Amino acid sequence: MRLIHKIIITFSFGIFLLFTSSNSYSFENGVGKKKQDIASLMFLFSENNFYTIKKSDKTNSIENLRIAENNKDSIAVYKELAFSYATSAQPSLACEFIEKYVKASLDMAFITHSHFYQIAHSKPYRELTNKYVKKIDWWGIFCFYVAFVGIFVSIVLNLRKKTDKISGLLMGGFLFCHSLFMIHIGVYLMNYSYYYPHVYYMSTIFSLLYGPLIYFYFKRITSQYSLKKEDLLHLAPTFLLGALLFSVYTLTGEEKLRILLEGENPYLVLIMISKLISLLAYSIFLILIYVRNKKEQVKISKLMNNWQTRIIIFCLIYVVVYAMYVISIKQYVFSDYAFYLQISSTAFIVLYVSYSAFVRPSLFEKVKVIASKGIVKRNNSKYEKSGLTSSLSMELKSKLLYLLDEEKIYKQNDITLQKLSESLNTTRHNASQIVNEHFGLNFFELINKYRIEEAKELLKNKKYKDYAIIDIAYEVGFNNKVTFNKSFKKYNQITPSEYMKLFVL
Repeated sequence: MRLIHKIIITFSFGIFLLFTSSNSYSFENGVGKKKQDIASLMFLFSENNFYTIKKSDKTNSIENLRIAENNKDSIAVYKELAFSYATSAQPSLACEFIEKYVKASLDMAFITHSHFYQIAHSKPYRELTNKYVKKIDWWGIFCFYVAFVGIFVSIVLNLRKKTDKISGLLMGGFLFCHSLFMIHIGVYLMNYSYYYPHVYYMSTIFSLLYGPLIYFYFKRITSQYSLKKEDLLHLAPTFLLGALLFSVYTLTGEEKLRILLEGENPYLVLIMISKLISLLAYSIFLILIYVRNKKEQVKISKLMNNWQTRIIIFCLIYVVVYAMYVISIKQYVFSDYAFYLQISSTAFIVLYVSYSAFVRPSLFEKVKVIASKGIVKRNNSKYEKSGLTSSLSMELKSKLLYLLDEEKIYKQNDITLQKLSESLNTTRHNASQIVNEHFGLNFFELINKYRIEEAKELLKNKKYKDYAIIDIAYEVGFNNKVTFNKSFKKYNQITPSEYMKLFVL
């Protein structure tokens, strides 16, 4: 009887309010806002007794609340409907109102409320928690690992004394941007973006820097290019992007969370298309530099040549993968395949560059030479009065390269500058000048560098895995193990034994 009395009182009170408040408005900041409607008031009035209703009467109560929800968006209504549907074992409807409540209240903890334990094993609830609740995701962990490696190497590159500061800064920046992107993806995959909303668009500001950084790095390692003031124009697109995203970055955490929950991504298509155009343009620039160097027959070491070739190939692969991803987004067909392929290509670039920086630090050493049209010149006044003509210089250089690359004269443990000059059919002075001007090294530095590169190839070769270190030293032209170890560590920062262990399975 008490329940019936309460229902009659509630209904009467509701009728009274219907007539007294149907046309009543309150104003806040000049904006009309209708007062609480009858259904919500009825609900709030009887809230304490809601769960005492018999299960047979619960369906009607839920329907009443749904009517209230249709008339007025109410956080309280969403909450009670979520609880009610969970109690009546209707997980789909419960999850519908859980999500509505979270989007309205921004209370992420509500999803894991103990009241939803009875629907915890249902498919709709599992999908909901997988979408919003913090979780362990192996792809996410992988992204964080790659990001850690990339940031670590980007710092180490710029701390090494022998690293060329400009190329180290450019490649370090390239790694850092990719690493920040990987952190962003890891946070997204593990749903932490809902709990730390300020990471929203965290790496987006660097989207237009990938191309310029790798482009100027490539110019630096191929022609020893020095950055100029006008090169700052390449940063203009990034500054424009920053201005565009300023309004997004200055939002409060709650505002960013609301955007995340609604699945909104301001300027997403514009940014992605701009990034793709930037990557395509700078990829073309890279190819043009590479082709020009080939035409001018700029001679570089086999190691550096392989490095440059692979950098271009990997960058082109990344551009193709990113284009696939953009197309899938633009066509409103989000492809998991394209998404994870993009993550994989980014991770591969970061890990490859990091591996190379560790195993082949000479790729990032200080540059001692300035390249120009195939001739590597060194700032040295020693040969200013030399009678060696340019044509003869190029001819002797070609002969020297043939002796080094094809005949491998550096393997002769008694090779001297005098013997080299005799092989070149020129004077000792001319031979020294060729080595200095075209390679930026003295005779012994050049010979030892070739020997070390040969030794590295042998140490990696399984055919020589049973060879002693001294045998490798003799094979490449060294007379003793001490000199070999000292020279090897000078160029690689690790000993031959440590280097060999890197390739032992």
